[in-house]
Amino acid sequence: MYDDILIPTDGSDTIAETLAHGLPIAEHNDATVHALYVVDSRVTAAAGEETSTDLERSLRDEGQQAVADVVERATAEGLETVGEVQTGTPAKTILEYADDHGIDLIVIGTRGKSPREKVTSLGSVSERVVDNASIPVFVVRNAGEVE
Repeated sequence: MYDDILIPTDGSDTIAETLAHGLPIAEHNDATVHALYVVDSRVTAAAGEETSTDLERSLRDEGQQAVADVVERATAEGLETVGEVQTGTPAKTILEYADDHGIDLIVIGTRGKSPREKVTSLGSVSERVVDNASIPVFVVRNAGEVE
């Protein structure tokens, strides 16, 4: 049913809960797991010219590690994996990646970064993905989330 499953990551600890749901689905379907981290271009643009290059480099490094963590966990489960870091608006980039790579299912958590980092966000990425996706989206409410 699912050949390619996208699991976006923001590098937060909540990815463990998302993987706990997404990897068994991938295993059951012998699907390829795609790990994607999006460097939010709105954050780097707001930083100003002097600091944006350093900030983007730092976020890209963080993204590489976040993707590597997902790939490592999926590979340990015997799954084929693809990992990528892209720059853009997170929800839009996730949806474009899904379209461009023939993704059959997106497994995404409902919360991630710290309150300081959420200030830079313009709404829930998971909500925007659900509202605009043309494929099924499995939303994982992460442990410890407060309503």
